[in-house]
Amino acid sequence: MGRADAQRNELGEFLKARRAELTPGQVGLPDSGAPRRVPGLRREEVAQLAAISADYYTRLEQGRFQASAPVLTALARALRLDEDQTAYVRGLVAERKGRAPRQAPQPVRPQLQRVLDQLTDAPAMVLGRHMDILAWNSLAAALITDFTALPRQERNYLRLAFVDPDVRRLFTDWETTARTCVAYLRMDAAHHPDDPRLAALVGELSVKDPDFRKWWAAHDVAHKTCGTKTLDHPVVGALTVDWEMLGCTTDPDQQLMVMTAAAGSDSQEALHFLASWSGPAPSRRQNQTS
Repeated sequence: MGRADAQRNELGEFLKARRAELTPGQVGLPDSGAPRRVPGLRREEVAQLAAISADYYTRLEQGRFQASAPVLTALARALRLDEDQTAYVRGLVAERKGRAPRQAPQPVRPQLQRVLDQLTDAPAMVLGRHMDILAWNSLAAALITDFTALPRQERNYLRLAFVDPDVRRLFTDWETTARTCVAYLRMDAAHHPDDPRLAALVGELSVKDPDFRKWWAAHDVAHKTCGTKTLDHPVVGALTVDWEMLGCTTDPDQQLMVMTAAAGSDSQEALHFLASWSGPAPSRRQNQTS
């Protein structure tokens, strides 16, 4: 399947998932009360709300047509899409001429590596495509896991959250963390729908974890921006960190994730202890070890 086919199919599945979440009353349509064969809105109702023909909308869901920008705007309004969801569907139909799937490991951008090298009091890591962990500092390794002990292909934030029992136990609210990460991966898939690395990751996690299968099928999407995590660390116990994603202007496929704790808090003291416990080791890059 080519890139265009994959993007059209993904758009169709995404639209289907979103209309299944809505009721006629939520979008201002009368509800006769008669039983429905499927949950949510009917295709004809979405088409009516978007002022397009039912046949045209059906073909969009079947992956047979490429939606135009005005139609996407109308569908986003009809399906009550939020900002992230709207950006996702626009990304699916964006024209990307001459971009073949990229399979080689990503080198860390020098700008991000320099920033990472200067961070000693805050856990930080560079995330690449599909949430691959490209580089990290010693405090991130002390907080999450010893990344150097993992084969390069297993250094993936989402994968660790699902298949590594120690990392999984680290997150106090694992379900929220894992489900949000799935939404991040789904958003990333809009830009690299036919990347073999993405297909391999989704295939592995679908086989190994029923929750991943269910959440991936839900087609939820979100941008990685910022948030708060509560962790239960085996050495320092409970701590809460705020995380922020810093983008790289020269490569949108790489972001620096920095975790901090409130000044004077027990969590900050816990990070200080981990920093002294782990030692002042230099930051590491993914491709330094196999």
